Order: sequence, then C-alpha cells, then structure tokens
Amino acid sequence: MWTKEFQCGGNESALLDCRSSGSDRNTCSPGKAVGLTCSEPVRLVGGASRCAGTLEVKHEGDWRPVYDSDWNLKKAAVVCRDLDCGSAVSTRRRKESSWRSVWRINSYCVHSGSALRDCFRSSSSYSIMDLTCSDSVRLVNGTSLCSGRLEVKSNQSNQSNQWWSSVCEDDFDQQDAEVVCRELGCGAPSVLQGALYGEVEAPMWTKEFQCGGNESALLDCRSSGSDRNTCSPGKAVGLNCSEPVRLVGGASRCAGTLEVKQGDWRPVYDSDWTLKKAAVFCRDVDCGSAVSIRQREESSERSVWRINSYCVHPGSALRECLTSYSSSSIVDLTCSDSVRLVNGTNLCSGRLEVKSNQSNQWWSSVCEDDFDQQDAEVVCRELGCGAPSVLRGALYGEVEAPMWTKEFQCGGNESALLDCRSSGSDRNTCSPGKAVGLTCSEPVRLVGGASRCAGTLEVKHEGDWRPVDDSDWTLKEADVVCRDLDCGSAVSIRQREESSERSVWRINSDCVHSGSALRDCFRSSSSSSIMDLTCSDLLLQPIISVSSSMYGVSKAQQQGARALRRSTFTILCSIQPQYPGGSFQLTFTSSNSAHNYTQPAVNHSAHFLFPAAEPAHQGSYSCVYHVYVFNHTFSSESRLLSLTVLDPTPLIIKAIVLMLTLLVVTVALYSYCKANRGRMPCRQKNTELDHYNLGVPAAKEEEEEAEEEEGAQGAE
Repeated sequence: MWTKEFQCGGNESALLDCRSSGSDRNTCSPGKAVGLTCSEPVRLVGGASRCAGTLEVKHEGDWRPVYDSDWNLKKAAVVCRDLDCGSAVSTRRRKESSWRSVWRINSYCVHSGSALRDCFRSSSSYSIMDLTCSDSVRLVNGTSLCSGRLEVKSNQSNQSNQWWSSVCEDDFDQQDAEVVCRELGCGAPSVLQGALYGEVEAPMWTKEFQCGGNESALLDCRSSGSDRNTCSPGKAVGLNCSEPVRLVGGASRCAGTLEVKQGDWRPVYDSDWTLKKAAVFCRDVDCGSAVSIRQREESSERSVWRINSYCVHPGSALRECLTSYSSSSIVDLTCSDSVRLVNGTNLCSGRLEVKSNQSNQWWSSVCEDDFDQQDAEVVCRELGCGAPSVLRGALYGEVEAPMWTKEFQCGGNESALLDCRSSGSDRNTCSPGKAVGLTCSEPVRLVGGASRCAGTLEVKHEGDWRPVDDSDWTLKEADVVCRDLDCGSAVSIRQREESSERSVWRINSDCVHSGSALRDCFRSSSSSSIMDLTCSDLLLQPIISVSSSMYGVSKAQQQGARALRRSTFTILCSIQPQYPGGSFQLTFTSSNSAHNYTQPAVNHSAHFLFPAAEPAHQGSYSCVYHVYVFNHTFSSESRLLSLTVLDPTPLIIKAIVLMLTLLVVTVALYSYCKANRGRMPCRQKNTELDHYNLGVPAAKEEEEEAEEEEGAQGAE
C-alpha cells in the first residue's frame, strides 16, 4: 500500500506533483483501497440547457465536435449518461459552411459498451452532431429508451448535489405518464405498472405529481404540498411508452408510408429493408404481421431517417437505430390489420391471434374447434404466405384468455379472416392445448428445370413472382429453399447472367443465416444475375413393371405380380425423359437374400430378363435410377413390386382332374341317352340344353329333329 497521505490542491497536473504527509502510514483497513470513476470529457454546447447542444469531446486539451455517419439514439444514450442527464431524446446532423477538425466515432467500438472517448479518431468534416437529452427524467432497466423504471432528478437548485429518485406509483397517474413520454420524445403511454422493471431501494420522490397532461416536462407540473415518507414495496413506477411511428397515406392505419418521429416526422429509408425488420414496426403500431414492403422512388431527395441494420433486432426499438439522411427512396409498408401469427419460427408460422372489438382493440387466440382448413387458407393468403401446411392446436405454445368466442365459417376465397361469416352463438370455453397453431408454406418455386426440384429460384410477393439474386448465396441458405419445397438438400447453385437487368428479390444473407424463412429476408432490387438451384430430389420417380408369358404385364401395385415356376419373366425399369444416359439398378430382397443387377439406361429404360422363374426369385423388387448431371450423381427409387412365383404342378393336376370329370360326365350322358333312345324326355332335355345354353334357333332345332325321326324310321 502507498505509505503517505496525498495533499493535493486539486489544480496540479500530476498526482506526484502534490504535497504529501511527512509520516508514513503502516496499515490500511480492509476494504479501504481507493476505487475511482472519472467522468467522460464530453459536453453539449450552444443549446438551451447543459443537456442539449453540439456534442464536443476533449482530447489533449482540444475540444472538438463529433461526427458519425451512423450516429443514433442508442449511441447518444452513452453521452447522456456520461453527462448525468436523462434519456437521449433526439439527434441531428447539422452541416456547416466549411470543413473543420472533428472527432470521428468508431460505431462498432461504441456498440461494444466502451466509453465514447475510447472510440474516436481525428478527422475533418463539415457535418456536426447536435444532441438533446432529457434534463430531469429518465427510464432505466427497460428494453428501450421508451421503457423502464421512472427516475426523476431531484434538488435541481444545486447542480453539485443532485441525485436520481424513483417515483411511487401512488403519486403518478396516466396524465403524468403522458407528460413523461412526450418529454422523452416517445409515443403515448401503453403500460403503467408498479415494479414492472425491478424493485428499487430509496431514495424515492417525496411529492405527488399533479399534471394536466399537456405540460412539456414533468417538473413543470404542479405537485402536492405534503411529502410522502414511505412507499410500499413493488410500487416504484414502471412505464412503457409506445414508439413514435406511423403509416400514412395508405388504405388503413396499418398500411402506407412509414414515418418515425425524432424531433420531427420523417419517412424511413433502408437499402437492406426486409420483412423481418418491418415486423418490428408492425408491432409498434399494434398491427398484425408484416405482409409487404416496397421501396418507392420520389422525384427529388428529402430528409429521411435511415435505419442502422445492425442496431435492429427483435425486442429493440427502431427509434434508437435511426440516423439523419437524405434520399429520394421511401419505404411503403403493409401490415395485416386484424390477424397475426406469434411465437413462430418465421412470419408464416405461429399461434393465430385475431384483433377483436375494433373500437377497443385487443388480440385473442382462436380455439381449434372454431377453425378449419378453409379458414387457414384465408389467413395464409391474408398474410401473403403460401398454402397452409400444418394446422394443429398448441403447436406454438399454450395460451391463457382471452379467446375468440365465435366459430369462423370461411368459404376459402375471402381476402381477410374477418370477412368470413361466423357462428351466431359465442363459445364460452376452450379446452387446454386447443389454441390454433398454424404453419403456412413459403411462396417459393423452382421453374424452367427438368423437375420441380431444379431450376430458377423465384419468390412470390404481393402477387409478383420474381427471381432471386444474392452474390453471397451459399448451399446453407439454399437448403432453406429445398426444405420448403420438400426437395431434400441443396446440391448446387449457379449465378446465371441474363442480357439485361430485371426486377429481382435480393436476399439478406445474415437474415437467412439466423434461421429466418426466405420470405422474411428479401428486398426489392434490379439485377441481370439470376439464381439457379438444384436440390437433391430433382429426379422423377422411376416406373417398375413385370411381364411373364402366362400373366402378361403387371405394374407395381399393392397386390403384386405373379410368374409360373420355370417360366420366363422380365422386369422393366423406366423413367420419363429428363436427362440423357444414366443407369438402372434393380434391387431384389427376400426373406433370406438380397441381390443387385445393373444395366445402362437405353431410351430411358432397362429390361432385366429372367429365363426361368424359381422360388428364389420370389420377393420385393425396386428400380433405382442413377444419372450424373450438374457435377453430381442423383438417384431416384421406384415403388416396390412384390413378385410371387407359383408352382405349376397343382395347376396341371387340377386341369387333368377337370378334363377327366368332363369326360366321365359326357360318357354317362351319352349312355343314358342311348339307353332311352326314342323317348322324348332325352330329346327334349337335349333340345332344351341346346336351346338355352348354345343359343341354337328353335326352327332349326325342329328341322333337325324331323330329320332324325325320318332317319330312324328308315333304319328300322
């Protein structure tokens, strides 16, 4: 331990320039080693208060303004905290008339949690950053700058002796919350609840706020005359303010040009805009799932908010991720009005929720007994997804009330679920595990190839099928497509250049890598480079059949085929024309053996001849077609054909017995007729037999009988 006491005046340049005590200290109590935190050498100058103005940082005695092309509220919050101000409210990039020395911020350094001073370097720019922090209120421990436990800075008269105090729920109401949300630059309050963001110890704010709701700042509000001495545990105010976002100019409040307020309302621009990001906005405006996005070009540039893609993630507030920018490209967004899928793996899967009571809206789950396949088709169409593939209760987690109370009765062709008829009576209960979970297929396809599992990759969005382009496309991403098409794994991908550019969907690789569905991750673009994809299940299924001299041709079917022992039979393997060449492998399995026979494919078929059928040939046969294309060998297997080999001996014995029986009957009949010659019953019997069984005309029979009688008389 240092043995002397330092006795600095406070203005020295270095600690060892200070005087020290003459005597040494021999001991130091445990827990007495000095720990020190120095504030950041940052300031805001030229603003209306010490918490607003141009951001400057001091380095080597030199105060300079700060510039960062990706400056946003998330980074600005670090500065507000260092200045002991409240939350970051707004940032603005201001252009000066000439270049000057600035400190340029390394964005990735600030994101890592480092102090601002650790992350800048010397540079020059004519763009300067202005920042506004809240003076006396902030929200802490929340998920964004617009949520958290409310704290108020007390003792405003003494700058050197200020502290932050929590507020008791009993001293705070909805009108007070409206003032706080406005002061922080957020939207209207959505949740106001004690202990929402953790419990807190003293200090607590001691007076009750009595705001009218229109004040600019919380400390502008009147307060009660008497102080509160205690606040029950779990009563510290937790507050959620909505995000200041809106959709304007569309057919409903859930569609239109996306605008965000940060000081002023501006449209949004992002070159990497995807449905996955758009879903955050749909959530913020209390709409359903993100259905479509479109980049619209205007005639001239205007001030916009640009989204920092790396800042946006599920749970983050988009307002924190905006930077000031100029562009002529504007984002239009469409969200579903009244349906959404939650807790799913992508925007086309999840537990179904419907927005009920449109005048006082909340989201309700749907009971499986009130929902069928036709209803699911309407929902998938409304969300811009493919056809429903899975419909099952509790597929995406159990849910508590509220539940939708009526049964949907869709025809299947409606545009929206709430356009469907519904039952007249309400359902009061729904069994546990019966909340509808729905998975819609991805609207993707492969076209122009030899099968549905190979060709140009196309994705459907807003009724428009377009090919896909991505310079960073890999087999790992392509696997997502093959899986969605039920085509196995990705085998090969190829970038094909066309003669001119066309409208395409460009894939955000990082989005796909995160496990999202393909549709969540694309954006509109133009390119002459087109993606061709081949999946492992690209071959059609071969056809197997057997022909034998006794039973003819039998195709693979459930009852199987038959061949006589020692007879010749042939198994034919064939496939519809896709690729030239290839070979067929005939696989035979029985209860005690297995064999393989291979022949080249000639005219897309092969004949496997067996000169003499034996019991050992009885079993199951299948044809496997192999062909080498796209630098890979592909295989496809036919259905199984079951062959039974019959022993001809019992059949021969049966035939001999039948012939002998017929001979005995014939001789007996002849003897009987001869013994009764001349008697009509025999003749009549034979006549009837001939008439009914042989179809001989009656007139001819009578002539023959007359001739027989004349012949008999002549003989006598």
